[in-house]
Amino acid sequence: MKGAIAAIVFSVASVAAQEKPQAVVNEITVAGSIRRGVDFLIAKQNPNGSWGGPTRTKGLNIYAPLPGAHHAFRAGASGLALSGLIDSGDTRPETLAAIAKGAAWMESELPKLRRADQTTTYNAWGHAYGMRALARLYKIAKTDEDKEKWKRLAQEQCDLVNRYMDLNGGWGYLDIYDGLTTQKPTGITTSFTTATVLLAMREARDVMGIKLDDRIVKASLASVERQRTPDFSYVYSHSHIYRPRVPINRPAGSLARSQACNATLRAFGDDKVTDEVINTWANRFIEREGFLSIGRKRPVPHETHFQISGYFYYYGVFYFTQSVEFLPAIAQKEHAQKLATLILFRQEKDGSWWDYPLYDYHQPYGTGYALMALSWCRDKMGMKPQPE
Repeated sequence: MKGAIAAIVFSVASVAAQEKPQAVVNEITVAGSIRRGVDFLIAKQNPNGSWGGPTRTKGLNIYAPLPGAHHAFRAGASGLALSGLIDSGDTRPETLAAIAKGAAWMESELPKLRRADQTTTYNAWGHAYGMRALARLYKIAKTDEDKEKWKRLAQEQCDLVNRYMDLNGGWGYLDIYDGLTTQKPTGITTSFTTATVLLAMREARDVMGIKLDDRIVKASLASVERQRTPDFSYVYSHSHIYRPRVPINRPAGSLARSQACNATLRAFGDDKVTDEVINTWANRFIEREGFLSIGRKRPVPHETHFQISGYFYYYGVFYFTQSVEFLPAIAQKEHAQKLATLILFRQEKDGSWWDYPLYDYHQPYGTGYALMALSWCRDKMGMKPQPE
């Protein structure tokens, strides 16, 4: 027994003792990092304007009913990559051309996005990150006609994702565990998928003026609240509500989810999510980033400490910015400096960022998340997009 306890203590201590990420953060290093990320996305863009595909399989692949699951994965990855390109502020001709190609793909393909079959609702990710990309296209549109087009498409994506709200409120991504498949999903509502969709809806509403269904929003917010524990950890899914202390639901397992869920509830007026709560969880994210990092690039989901999966990492990095956005400007700047250090340190030699081998979608989605987050850090630190 003593040996087992000692092993656990050593394991946790080894995480805490990891070398802290170090990087020089200044206008030149941040701009250079962003440019390398942009160059990667330009080089890896598909001829049709999207990013990613169903290749680079491995021994253990995420369940993906054909062909619809991959349409959803590609829509989500492409929405993130396109958003990252736009947020970068890169105005080189090749970047603008990649943005135009990505926009054309969005216009053509997002209206076709549906769930693959009754066992999956991966399309929720495509609708959410599609709305994110459309909000950015709206901002940079040159004509009223284009603005109206992007707004119309965003409203359509919002209405489509509403169809797939779970009976418990909110959204999940699988509907296979109870042996029943229904027209209206009755699977596992997850706190973070719900937060992802709600925050995308909010951005589309605030930027473009799309209309949200108050009943959908209310039911989905209630779902996130039910999955919140007293310490502002959020359990993985609705089915975990009665198991709040299993490892994945503890603070270290909730590092990434708490950023998104706190941001969501605060955005929609929950006064329990105070500045202190947001600041506490932002500090915790930076200090305990090692737990998330140990899961990066592992091919088996949930195999490491606190059942963390690799794909928690850059999700948490991006939603850190969404949460900290509610703090006073000076606090945002301080957190931006710390987050930028992590992002610069974790960039790959080829300019990408990735955290989990997901067919050929992981580098586009990881790079999209990281570019959005690093661009946010740059702006909060008062740096120029392209220093002379």
